[in-house]
Amino acid sequence: MSRIGKQPVLIPDKVKVTVNGGVVLVEGPKGKLQQSIPGRVTASVEKDKVVVSRTGDDAEAKALHGLTRALINNMVKGVSTGFTKSLEITGTGYRAAVAGSNLEINLGFSHPVVY
Repeated sequence: MSRIGKQPVLIPDKVKVTVNGGVVLVEGPKGKLQQSIPGRVTASVEKDKVVVSRTGDDAEAKALHGLTRALINNMVKGVSTGFTKSLEITGTGYRAAVAGSNLEINLGFSHPVVY
């Protein structure tokens, strides 16, 4: 069995997941997402988790099993917490500051770089 695929996807309180045939629909506070799942994989909602299982035991079915579970997990995370990206600056001689919606970085040039 796929190591990723056999783990259930936990559904947070404010997220609603429905499976209609070959389509998974996820609704949450950040929006709605839908994804069609391959024919060799089935998904079902059990209480507060989504369980993904496969019909065959060949290599392609195993790969689709893990892929489908990962896609559903990413959909649940996307509608509940959204996407964030953090920037970490390490080293000496560098400085960064947020000014409104701009990022001002001093990288050793004669002028600051503004994004």
